[in-house]
Amino acid sequence: MVSIFSRIISGEIPGRLVWEDDTCVVMVDIRPLKRGHCLVIPKQEVDHWVDLEPDVASHLMAVASTVARAQSSTMDGKRIGLMIAGFEVPHTHIHITPIDSMRDLDFVNANSAVTDDELDDVAATLRAELRSAGYTSEVPE
Repeated sequence: MVSIFSRIISGEIPGRLVWEDDTCVVMVDIRPLKRGHCLVIPKQEVDHWVDLEPDVASHLMAVASTVARAQSSTMDGKRIGLMIAGFEVPHTHIHITPIDSMRDLDFVNANSAVTDDELDDVAATLRAELRSAGYTSEVPE
């Protein structure tokens, strides 16, 4: 079965992408733990992250670090947390989100009432920060 992430990556359903390259995408989470919460997702559907090819896993971490720096510059939080949980969607994805404490990584705190405008603003802010840092992206503005 094709994952919801693959459907977003293919353009079948909309998503708020902030990064895209040949290997992965980064999108804004629609149920953010905190403002700026994003997902780093390989284009290839791999259910469990331990089954990723090592070069893909390494690339995902490098992209996560790059986007985390943009989050640090533009979003509120003492740190950028990173988590691989893997239960919500059977397609590997890395959560990167601004946090102030470990409690901020609890999915019970996910905001299901966030508005489309708020999510669009996060995406635009992160894309602009990445561009200003010299990163180019295949993602339209």
